[in-house]
Amino acid sequence: MEHLIVFITLILALILFIWDRFRHDIVAVICLLVLVMVGIIPAGEAFSGFSHPAVITVAAVLIVSSGLQKAGIIDVIGKWVMKTGDNLTVQIGVLTVLVCIASAFMNNVGALAILMPVAIHIARKKGYSPSITLMPLAFGSLLGGMMTLIGTPPNIIIATFRAEQMGQPFGMFDFTPVGAGIALAGIVFIILIGWRLLPSRHGESSAEERFHIQDYITEVLITERSTIKDVQIGDLNEIVEADIRVLGLIRDNRRIHAPRWRELLRENDILILEADSDDLKAFIDQTKTELVGEEQLQVEEAGSEDISIVEVVVMPNSPIINKTASRMRMRSSYGVNLLAIARKDRQIMQRIDHVRFNAGDVLLLQGQADMLNETIITMGCLPLADRGFCIGQPKKIALALGVFGLSIAAVVAGFLQVQIAFTLAAVLMVLTGVLPVRDIYTSVDWPVIVLLGAMLPVGAALETTGGAEMIASQILMAGNTLPLWATLSVLIVVTMLLSGVINNAATVVLMAPISVGVAHGLNASVDPFLMTIAIGASCAFLTPIGHQSNTLVMGPGGYNFTDYVKLGLPLSILIVMVAVPLILYFWPA
Repeated sequence: MEHLIVFITLILALILFIWDRFRHDIVAVICLLVLVMVGIIPAGEAFSGFSHPAVITVAAVLIVSSGLQKAGIIDVIGKWVMKTGDNLTVQIGVLTVLVCIASAFMNNVGALAILMPVAIHIARKKGYSPSITLMPLAFGSLLGGMMTLIGTPPNIIIATFRAEQMGQPFGMFDFTPVGAGIALAGIVFIILIGWRLLPSRHGESSAEERFHIQDYITEVLITERSTIKDVQIGDLNEIVEADIRVLGLIRDNRRIHAPRWRELLRENDILILEADSDDLKAFIDQTKTELVGEEQLQVEEAGSEDISIVEVVVMPNSPIINKTASRMRMRSSYGVNLLAIARKDRQIMQRIDHVRFNAGDVLLLQGQADMLNETIITMGCLPLADRGFCIGQPKKIALALGVFGLSIAAVVAGFLQVQIAFTLAAVLMVLTGVLPVRDIYTSVDWPVIVLLGAMLPVGAALETTGGAEMIASQILMAGNTLPLWATLSVLIVVTMLLSGVINNAATVVLMAPISVGVAHGLNASVDPFLMTIAIGASCAFLTPIGHQSNTLVMGPGGYNFTDYVKLGLPLSILIVMVAVPLILYFWPA
């Protein structure tokens, strides 16, 4: 009777997920509470899911991913990927192949953690929705994980089952012939067809896109260490990998509105530039120039690590409207510096500290982190969502990669479990200054954490009440009447479906003994059956809770439950068609 209640609860949850009337985390908590109130899940274990390694891993990965972004790694990889051109199909292909290859030799969640911010960065840079690229990226990480022993936990568990049955586990690359063939077929499908099935939808982290941010107007100072001293203005775009436009030049407190292209830049010159946020960051980093507005604050706050840059929009009732930064003495009155300004549909001719603010202007402000929120409210402005804006801040790429690499090495070598390794990496990034302390909790997508933590006990209830075993036992009855290829097809489909509801490691533990029993009943080798379970458990494409990779991209991609089915169902069908022949060819019964 208990397993029927769990079945009904899960069916209702699936209906509510598909209906998308309520947030997914709310639905998950409701399901959890229902099973607690009927006594299937003990009250003392109701929130045990929040201590599950999968939940800790997701939270830690999000923090580490934010650290990698702050360090500047995302900019470097993003520039390399964008050099492939403007073709969306090519960019999706490059990102998916990269995450697939990386996932074969490192934790697939870790591989996704590096490339997910890159995909978001490129999507915003190129002007398309991150939802087009994030799910292909997540699915690519799952496809890559099945290629080696260490690529995903199900493969490791299956290897131990084989050791129990045959005295020897699967080796490091025993999964490669089948896994590589499936990954190739899956990636080709995703690149050519799959991503076109996804909606163009904005994620939760793109609230700033409600405002159309035009290119910023800003002023940069050429210092003694700047690399563009004695360079002609006309040569700037050729020697700097950034799309910037020179609007004017200030020399000896005199503005030159239309400087000659052959004009040589000198120390203490001030360039008035127009550029979008990404190109502005690139220009500052490459030329070692300084934003004019930040000089005073840096001097006064020497040694402080709590200086932040924030983008804000001027609201219609703001007290700073029709005022200039110079006349109202913004630095002394509000404790912030104006670094740049963006205005829609109107050209700015004055120096930025002489520009009268209008409603809708987007300002780039610099100030003390602990006072910025209060200051922004006082100024009557609205902060835009954090885009990792870190102009002029020193990059710590080597340090961040070192911390991340050490955590991955510890997992691969078996020194630490993945949740411990990533939590340690997150802590080290904070201690080494890669990630500011204030960004630890803002880096975590809390609705996703609640969704995962609430659904894990619900999935476990399906197993403990005997519901999952009842499903699996039906395969034993069918195994005596079906041909071998059909039996393997049933096994892989059932395993795929279970892995979409319960943890993939639990799916393997449940299905592996059943597959061994079917193999013995048919007097066949256990290898193709175990390989079938490993593949099926790794193909959790149908739900956002099937794997941490799917859950990670849900918020940033703005996906709902049905979006996973749109791409996941045809991909799963393709994998079944490809996997069964490959398994029978490389692992004959």
